[in-house]
Amino acid sequence: MNAITGIRPAAATPVPHVPALRVVSGTATPAIHAAAAAPPLQVVDEAREVCAISRSTVQAAIEVLAGTRPAQQLSRRLDPRCLAALQHRAALTRRVASGSSPTAGRLHRNPSVRTVRACRVSDGIYEASAVVVEEARVRAVALRLERGTVAWRVTVLEIG
Repeated sequence: MNAITGIRPAAATPVPHVPALRVVSGTATPAIHAAAAAPPLQVVDEAREVCAISRSTVQAAIEVLAGTRPAQQLSRRLDPRCLAALQHRAALTRRVASGSSPTAGRLHRNPSVRTVRACRVSDGIYEASAVVVEEARVRAVALRLERGTVAWRVTVLEIG
């Protein structure tokens, strides 16, 4: 260590070997080794993506009805009309659940999405259906997704 600067002299560290580029007969482009090439990009399966979005949206919508999730969490995914209808139905469900019916308290308990199917209607428009299993019953959910400029948006949501 140098007493004036407090900096130690650089240790002799080995420099990693960098392979030199080589010119292949008559071309000016370097040869690329197969190990150094990046893996090819995968093509996104649009139907699979729509099913995943549908599954998470349906799960969240049922949780809104159960009162375990605020409806505003779906504001980016749902059309404003759908969001307002979901909020209205959630308010009605809470009112019924607070009533004297013995089964009303068990509405929307432990929901889980079993299956999701999507069908392409036209470019950028899909319709999907889902089966949701709850503690007391099984429900069907239908939704329509339209591709916006940024993301997929649910324009119709029907919960049976």
